[in-house]
Amino acid sequence: MHEVQFKGSRRTVLGAGAAALAMLAAARLPLGVREAAAQEGLAPSLAIDLTSEPATLDPALTYEIDGWSVVHSIYDAPVQLGPAGVLQMVAAESLEQSDPLTWDLKLKPGITFHNGEPLDSSSVTFSVEHIKNPDTASQIAGNFAVIESVEEIDELTARFHLSAPAPWLPSQLAPWLALLPPKYAADPANDFALNPIGTGPYVFKGWERGSSVALERNPEYFGGGAKGTPIADAVTFRFVMDGTTRVADLISGTSQIVSGVPFDQVPEVESSATMQAVPIAGCAFVRVPNDVEPFTDPRVRKALNHAVDVDGIIASLLGGNGQHLANFFVPDGMGFNPELAPHAYDPDLAKSLLTEAGFPDGFQTSLAISTLDRMDIGQAIAGQLAAVGIQTELQTVEIATFNSQWKDPEAAPLRLVSWRPVIDPYTLLALLVSSSGFLSRYNDPDAQKLIDAAAIEPDTAQREDLYEQLGDVLFESPAGIYLWNRTAFYGSATDAPAWTPRPDEWLLPLHADAVES
Repeated sequence: MHEVQFKGSRRTVLGAGAAALAMLAAARLPLGVREAAAQEGLAPSLAIDLTSEPATLDPALTYEIDGWSVVHSIYDAPVQLGPAGVLQMVAAESLEQSDPLTWDLKLKPGITFHNGEPLDSSSVTFSVEHIKNPDTASQIAGNFAVIESVEEIDELTARFHLSAPAPWLPSQLAPWLALLPPKYAADPANDFALNPIGTGPYVFKGWERGSSVALERNPEYFGGGAKGTPIADAVTFRFVMDGTTRVADLISGTSQIVSGVPFDQVPEVESSATMQAVPIAGCAFVRVPNDVEPFTDPRVRKALNHAVDVDGIIASLLGGNGQHLANFFVPDGMGFNPELAPHAYDPDLAKSLLTEAGFPDGFQTSLAISTLDRMDIGQAIAGQLAAVGIQTELQTVEIATFNSQWKDPEAAPLRLVSWRPVIDPYTLLALLVSSSGFLSRYNDPDAQKLIDAAAIEPDTAQREDLYEQLGDVLFESPAGIYLWNRTAFYGSATDAPAWTPRPDEWLLPLHADAVES
């Protein structure tokens, strides 16, 4: 499960099948359009390897980076989060807060959906209602519950009336409020989860299940600036779970851009292609619940942290890419306290804490790792836990199953997780740490008071202070084994068109020439 956030800090901010379809899509473009594309430096076609296939293209049901990469190539949200978490306008001309309970979102004029429907304020209303609709069954519906109503002020202006202050609201709009065409989406004859129509830089052309999605450049795209402009006439997103295969695709020319380059294959990519290591605002951790023995005792959860040599793993398995974290909060994000040192690697202290907690001989447990994560990292963590007496069975779980087992008491209690970005930690906390969180198996009264207070605090500096206090609580009463901030590894063919990596790790086939705020 992954998510997108909005920065708030003391620096004030608003923070053969589908491949053939793609080739045919480019061929169907009128000659004049293709010639203009060539003159603009557009690639006629582009293949991108992602690590997994989205279950749906319904934005309200998309929770993963690869899914967002496809969804946000087709759709536009009103806003996005740029470098350093600065809030940037996309389909919106402005997003303004007149008081803590009222936000006005004004759309840019003249935008049309791929089917010709005009983008207007009714799209905002419909898209919010779709997320909140119980029939949609979106995991993030609760994050939009604060919107009591949407008032259509005029054709382009939608006003959000809130039930409580929500300074984190932009962080929810960016990933999930992909604007839907109301007439098309409301028609039961149209399944927009399988045949999406948006306003975005690319038009959906086809989906070969288990293989790829084919897109075609939207010649009427209003974009540029913050989100960027298309870099190819036709794009094929290929779903390739195996990292070695993705690298082989890149080297053979089957794909021109690949995500998730395994670190041990970086030299191979560098020898024949372009390698990019891009820091992103995300964190890695092992989720530890406190609703089941022996993890109800904070001494056990602290022992887990002291048992794992995080710095050693960063050095040996990540090539030094990453910083050991003291809690969930990341550098340059809200709540990060550089003066709070992370739990030191100290196996003797870990054993002592286990003895104090009544487990001198350790105990047995299990650690789930998704098929998209690195087995060597899971093995290193499990081995180091075993060294202090915590015998840990490593369970590899397919990603869809992994994401369905967050609260399953029969599943492995420990889970290796990547979450990004967490510039504004609201969603991570609301879903994973809050006692009422949709994914949570953690409950700490002191932490809950601070989570609740920060969620409604309109003052940025005070909100950050609350999160720093929360960081202290989560350090002493861990909700995880805190690992490192994340780095994304991409490989690109030397002749691939230039594209712009993003801090949220969505891989969009776009080049951002300018920055808007």
